[in-house]
Amino acid sequence: MNPDIEALLDRYLKKETSPVEDRLIEKWLTENEIADPAWQHLNRTAKDQWLSEVLLDIKTSIKGNEPKVILKESKKYLWYKIAGVAAVLLLVFGLYLSRPELNSTVISADQKKQITLSDGTRVWLNAGAELKYPESFTDESRTVSLSGEAYFDVKHDPHKPFLIHTGKVLTTVLGTAFNIKEDLHRHTIEVTVTSGKVSVTDDGKLLGILTGNQQVSLDLSSRKSVKKTVDANTVIAWQHDDLLFDDITLADAAMQLQQRFHIKITFNNDQLKKCRFSGSTFKDDQLDKILDAITGFNNATWKRNADGNIIIYGEGCN
Repeated sequence: MNPDIEALLDRYLKKETSPVEDRLIEKWLTENEIADPAWQHLNRTAKDQWLSEVLLDIKTSIKGNEPKVILKESKKYLWYKIAGVAAVLLLVFGLYLSRPELNSTVISADQKKQITLSDGTRVWLNAGAELKYPESFTDESRTVSLSGEAYFDVKHDPHKPFLIHTGKVLTTVLGTAFNIKEDLHRHTIEVTVTSGKVSVTDDGKLLGILTGNQQVSLDLSSRKSVKKTVDANTVIAWQHDDLLFDDITLADAAMQLQQRFHIKITFNNDQLKKCRFSGSTFKDDQLDKILDAITGFNNATWKRNADGNIIIYGEGCN
């Protein structure tokens, strides 16, 4: 067996292949009736076990070309399975080698950027985000990968769904506008829809079908999700450099200010972090003015240390 093909299957079993490679393997198995009829209903563990057995069959049968293997009572099924999987791997490996390189747009911590994809979809990338996408969408779906936060205005195409991979979270749309935020500090991923409809899954599990002003938030540690109604305009305010605080905690507000002004903000007690408030600021507002406003809402004060960082003081909230 071609060592490169064997390595590809090994990578699949180790969960190191890309989502495109995984889908190609599973789609080909199903279409050619090589897998058991229940293949699509197997979980990933059962599929891995089945493919592990197939790989062992291939190695055993090819090693030394021993004729005793094909004389076994189950030779027809064995070779059918071996030939099928070998063909799958040849196909996938060939596509893997010929697959065009993906473009990658990485945004620095102090910038934002808008890009237009080949299908006309517009994407606004927030500071620190990274988007990987093909030069042109030639497959049956339009697939991109996102790390960080971005707002998508997807060009409608009923024949080619638009897929966004954010870790194990998959967002599927036909044509709509929505925001995806991967927050590595809070260990969350949020998908918020401004118009249209999207489907959100986590490792194959449906988290929700969202319409305008709906949001699903996934805790990446517990894998628990919450679906709720929000004001989508407050979520996407970062596009316009405005800050809209809609019933958020002081801790969350401080995190937004840290990202915008590249400064460290701490609290004199943890209870103060839990205080909630609503308000807004404009892109031209200075940090001092914003701090005066949000601390005033919460019966708190603030001061700047010699190193330029901020400390917020207060008794906290009931």
